[in-house]
Amino acid sequence: MTTPANDDDKIRPHSYDGIQEYDKRLPNWWLFTLYGAIVYAIGYWVVFHQLHAALEPGPAVEETIRENQAIAARSSTVLTNELLWSLSRDPKVIENGKVTFQTMCVACHLPDLKGQIGPNLVDEFWLHGGQPLEMVKLINTGILEKGMPNWAQVLGQEKIKDVTAYILSFHKEGEPIKQAPPWIPGQPMQIPAAAN
Repeated sequence: MTTPANDDDKIRPHSYDGIQEYDKRLPNWWLFTLYGAIVYAIGYWVVFHQLHAALEPGPAVEETIRENQAIAARSSTVLTNELLWSLSRDPKVIENGKVTFQTMCVACHLPDLKGQIGPNLVDEFWLHGGQPLEMVKLINTGILEKGMPNWAQVLGQEKIKDVTAYILSFHKEGEPIKQAPPWIPGQPMQIPAAAN
């Protein structure tokens, strides 16, 4: 319902298609909304574009999505090579894997993963397959005749997943995987001359 115009209201002198307008002041609520939007826009511009004090909403949502995907991947019970490679790029998983590795694995593989009793884990030569799922299987079952114990009961699947991701963090997805020649624990690995 419209309020009838007061006869004292001024009419603007111009006319559009025979239509004239009253010269009325805009309502205060409308003006406050306009001025508030202007102040907000200036504040937004200063905070996000000049001071870079916060992440813009679009990239912030993308970052939240990535974090949630990483959390889902860490808690996933279905392991794939792709999942393990993605975990190898997650700093939290790598740190957890490093702690476990330094606690349980350094005696054989050394802190730099270059091996002594156990084989080198940072070169491109693998004795038992260099795919992530093959690593998980090897850590789970071990190779007792070569001195590698079964870690499944000791570490559990979460820590095995973290250790595998830590080892993979020293590699790049898609790098060549070469079959290492037979090796005796404690002896230097003989790498074929053509590979050097």
